[in-house]
Amino acid sequence: MVVVATPIGNLGDLSPRAVSALAASKYIYCEDTRRALKLLSHAGITGPRLVAHHAHNEAASTASALRRLHQGACVAVVTDAGTPAVSDPGARLVREALAAGFPVEAVPGPSAVLAALVVSGLAEDRWCFEGFLPRSGRRRAQRLAALAGEQRVAVLFESPHRLQRTLDDLVAACGPGRPFALCRELTKLHEETWRGPLGEVAERSRATKPRGEYSLVLGPAPRGSE
Repeated sequence: MVVVATPIGNLGDLSPRAVSALAASKYIYCEDTRRALKLLSHAGITGPRLVAHHAHNEAASTASALRRLHQGACVAVVTDAGTPAVSDPGARLVREALAAGFPVEAVPGPSAVLAALVVSGLAEDRWCFEGFLPRSGRRRAQRLAALAGEQRVAVLFESPHRLQRTLDDLVAACGPGRPFALCRELTKLHEETWRGPLGEVAERSRATKPRGEYSLVLGPAPRGSE
């Protein structure tokens, strides 16, 4: 089984190795078959069968992928953008394929996490990835409290309709002065990054209708704030 990273926006970022891996696969398990079809059309790939694999059918689609692996089929896994299994479907399928004795290969490629970290101007040797915060409740409060004292740069994801609430919660937990970068639509036509103190970026965001996908980069807490 091969796990293939796909572009996070610009289709030109699809690597030649990714094209070869996808073209050689009999089945491609994908988060959204429509988006995967667009990608395959761009690359001129017509042979593989697309199979939906997402949070709502993960158990059934994982079982079908394992059956096909047992039958000797070449199976690839992709998501809508970036690398499967990290804040995206795929981790369960990888674990179960490995447990069943099948080799799993990765074709690396575009990453919103690394792209945001690099363009933020906050990159350090030690950093962490927080993904999406829990939407509410105690788990969200605990994660925010942990970020308040985090000594490493932290990268988060957020959807447009929850962006402002997350920015406001980060300001309340971490203070308005934390170094921060807000990255929108990385690698796409309207890509932009706002850099500055967390509080200033949150206020600037309040005056702008959020659109697209966001990556957030939070600078480390001041020393002694653990």
